Amino acid sequence: MGPAMDFSFSEQQLQIKDSIEKLCKPFDDQYWLDRDTDGQFPEAFCRALADDGWLGICMPEDVGGSGLGISEAAVMVQAIAESGAANGGVSSVAIPLFGVNPIAVFGSKEQKQRMLPPVMRRDDIPCFGVTEPNTGLDTTRLKTEAILQGDHYVVHGQKVWTSTAQVSNKIMLIARTKPESETKRPIDGLTLFYTDLDPNTCEIRRIEKMGRKCVDSNQLFIDGLKIPVEDRIGEEGKGFRYLLHGLNPERVLIASGLVGLGRAALKRAVAYAGEREVFGRPIGQNQSVQHPLAESWIELEAANLMVFRAAAAYDNGEDAGAYANAAKYFAAEATFKACQQAVMTHGGMGYAKEYHVERYLRECMIHRLAPISPQLILCFIAEKVLGLAKSY
Repeated sequence: MGPAMDFSFSEQQLQIKDSIEKLCKPFDDQYWLDRDTDGQFPEAFCRALADDGWLGICMPEDVGGSGLGISEAAVMVQAIAESGAANGGVSSVAIPLFGVNPIAVFGSKEQKQRMLPPVMRRDDIPCFGVTEPNTGLDTTRLKTEAILQGDHYVVHGQKVWTSTAQVSNKIMLIARTKPESETKRPIDGLTLFYTDLDPNTCEIRRIEKMGRKCVDSNQLFIDGLKIPVEDRIGEEGKGFRYLLHGLNPERVLIASGLVGLGRAALKRAVAYAGEREVFGRPIGQNQSVQHPLAESWIELEAANLMVFRAAAAYDNGEDAGAYANAAKYFAAEATFKACQQAVMTHGGMGYAKEYHVERYLRECMIHRLAPISPQLILCFIAEKVLGLAKSY
């Protein structure tokens, strides 16, 4: 017999879920519909989380964080999404939650003390400058340059899909400190920085997009940004490796938020199917309405097991790559299906904003695409798990 597997949440995890549900109550579906309409950043929601100490859930205890695991953060993120906050709620706090993780893992003692507490208090709001317009998923080929000049680096280049830059005063930035031609592998010349987002040298242009209007996504044009040497995280040329360390927890948390979003959509669909009467009976009595909803419940439960299997692997120090990627893939597909079905169950009203399910459908799309495409996840599983030849 193998080891017994425990599928129940700990007392602490249940308390986290309960606390987050209570905190999210005032920020109801109407709040998020209003933010989706006016595009205002949900700062009141972020402050409420910061004031209760939740932004430090994964931060080390020696800088005032809770020092908890990705499993606990996944419980929190899921409760946020499931409250109706959907992707807007999750992504408004995603970068403070796990985007600054490389500082906690690879930063010096001085950097941790200087950089992390202001993020937890929300005195500093960080954004994340990684993706570039011409490299896409081939992230090791980044072109943005940081040239060392005395006691500081000077940066020139472009970034795209930089979330929250409109409201941020700090940036986690990866840039090339050694030309690609001078490195053995493209990954070797990339360096990570955490520094002031200087509006005088960084032009920030908002990208109008399909969903999640209240959390801005931007193009960034960097022309002469000066970064002091003390704002470099770890060693020169190791920045991409530092980022890789954070990819698995990021995927676990995205997947967990997706399951929460799928459940929110399913809950609305079930309620509507139970109330809406056509031809003298509730539509939820019809199998063609019932069965897809039942199928979504099964798929979301399965996705959730994958999420917490991946979280447990990461928290136990195992290689979580396959589980984290699989969880992100499966949660994205299951949630897309649940959100689509929620719209269809509402019939014409599913297209109306006041029923919220069209917003859920728009918001689930982003994580079918990003931060890694479903096709690349399948390539990863084929190569790393099944041992097939690399296909690209």
